[in-house]
Formats: sequence, structure tokens, C-alpha cells
Amino acid sequence: MIISALKSNDSRDSRSPIHIDTISTLTNLGVEILFEDNIGSGIYTSDTNFIDKGITKASRDECIQKSDLVISLQPLTETELSSMKKGSTLLGLMNPFSNSSMINLCADKNINLVSMEFIPRITRAQKMDVLSSQANLAGYAAVLESANYLSNALPMMMTAAGTLKPAKVFIIGVGVAGLQAIATAKRLGARVEAFDTRDVVEEQVKSLGAKFVKIDLGQTGETDQGYAKELTPEQIEKQKELQSTVCERSDIVITTAQLFGRPAPRIIDNKTIENMKPGSVIFDMAVETGGNVEGSIQDEVVINNGVKILGISNLASKVSGHASLALSNNFNHWICDFYDAEKNAINFDFDDEIIKSSVLVYEGSIMNERFK
Repeated sequence: MIISALKSNDSRDSRSPIHIDTISTLTNLGVEILFEDNIGSGIYTSDTNFIDKGITKASRDECIQKSDLVISLQPLTETELSSMKKGSTLLGLMNPFSNSSMINLCADKNINLVSMEFIPRITRAQKMDVLSSQANLAGYAAVLESANYLSNALPMMMTAAGTLKPAKVFIIGVGVAGLQAIATAKRLGARVEAFDTRDVVEEQVKSLGAKFVKIDLGQTGETDQGYAKELTPEQIEKQKELQSTVCERSDIVITTAQLFGRPAPRIIDNKTIENMKPGSVIFDMAVETGGNVEGSIQDEVVINNGVKILGISNLASKVSGHASLALSNNFNHWICDFYDAEKNAINFDFDDEIIKSSVLVYEGSIMNERFK
């Protein structure tokens, strides 16, 4: 069996799907491993460092054409997919809801497709959960980026020149990213408030030293995968109205609300922005899926009424070293859990919940009902 790892084909993404500290997990399987040249340039790891670990450098085309399993951070092009061996497997971050043509092509070309975004949220699969590992780092990076654009310091400071009040940070959405944003802002000395449609997270917010903002939206909840359920238009309007007061008194507002497979809800509008303090910052962490904030633009800073609206994408890449370490562990755990040493191949056992959820295409058939 030959496993290959591809360099990111997105210039904004400095991450690597393999890491020097975790590659031994794959080499210990006794399989041949190829990597695309300069794969570690974004994490300051040379090709020589990887070669010294017993793996082989190759061109991108060689990695794709020779391998039985290809690991990638993005979908491949039609030409690249067509050059893969029949019966081989593509594993990685596939953004499947925006790449239906890729799914159909994999079925036509008899290429197995594994989308790590569909790892189920069960205890056994936590070690493979790429969405959580990257969202955690994104929440951290969002606070640092927001602080960089704020003209004030975050912590309270008592100086000979007077007392400087702590910055007020409001986190909207308390999933993995939101919780890390809360923890990071608190470590930096800010006064933090947070809101989520799921009341069950109140205890988690308070355990991090933040204040939970209660907004009665009627019946809400979460899916069996742990995601917040989509609100009705009436509930969204009520949320906007009631959270506006908190936004007005905040120096930094970070929105994290996303719906798996659907556009992000618009929860901050111009009316709220107009009432915020000039110089304050809004960070839209959902900008890549449509945005939570009216007027946010991907990879741009928009100034509206003196308020800076940040739409920075690919946040985990801001801390590419740790992001790559986490990603490589996620990929390694999936491979190792399903590698059959006797057959020297991946065991696609569809009685296993992780396989059933994450494998979108197998032996020419689309397996996930969402994409049929």
C-alpha cells in the first residue's frame, strides 16, 4: 500500500496534512509513504526533515498517480482525480456541499472518497474530528486578530498614568470555536460575555469565567451531532434585537454561528453596527459560509460607521504549526483505525459508524444519501 500526502493547493493555507512529530504513526504501519515536495514549507519543515523520517519526496503528479491512499487538505481538480488509480482512496477535507461534481466524478472513476468533515460526533471518533481540532485553533486566532485591530489593550492595567479599563468582548456562539475564544479572551484579561441558542452551554461559559447572556428565543436546541439547530426567521430577528444591547457596549464582538451544510445565519445587521462604538471590532468567523455579519467580506477589513468588520478566512492557518499537528493526528487516527495489516489495505466496514458516516463514495457508488 502506498500513502501520499499533498501540499495545500490554496495559497492562503500554510498547513500540512503530515507533521514531523506524528509521521512515525504512519511509517510504523510498514507502508510506503510519499509526500509532495515543499509540503512543510508553511510550518518551517524541510523536505530533508521528512526524508530523514523514512518517507519519500515526489512530485504532485507522482503522489496522485502512484498512491492507493491520497491525503489532501482540499478537493482535487477533475484532471487530478482522473489520474488516480481505480479503486484508490482520497481522504481529507473535501468541502462536499460545494463539490457535488467531484463526488459524482469519484463515483464514475471508481475512486473511494472520504470526507473528514463527516466524522460523527461520537466519543470514539473525537481523535479524528478535524472540524473540532481546527475550530479550536480558529477561536484562539480570532481573538488575537481582533485584539490586533482594536486600539485599546485587553486587560485592565493600573499604572501611574491612571487605570485602564479592561476591554469588553462578546462571543456569539459557544461551540468549540466559541469556547476557545472565551478562554483566550479571558487569559488576555478581557471582560467576556457569551451567548448561544443552547441554554445547556451556560455552565461551560461560566466555568471559563465569562458571563452567559440569556435571551429567551422560545424552543431551541441541538442536533444529535451536537450542532445548534437552525432558528426560525422570527427567532433570528428576536436574537438580533436583544443581543444588540450587548454589542453596543462591547469593544470586540466575535460571531461563530454556523450551520453544517447550510449558509451561516445573518445575526448582526447594519442597525446594530450603527449603534456600536467607533473603533470597536466585529470578527465574522462564518464569513466563508455566507457570514453572520451584514457587510462582511472574505479576507477584507470593512469599516462601517467607524466599526471594523473582519472577515479573515482560513483562521487555523494563522497557527499552522499546531493546526498541522492536530490535522495529521486526525488523519493518522482514521488510517490506523481502519488499516488491515493482513490485506495491506483499508478495511471499509460499513457496519462501523465512522466508516458509514465519513465515506461518501465507495467502489463506484455514492454512499451518503445527502449526495445521491
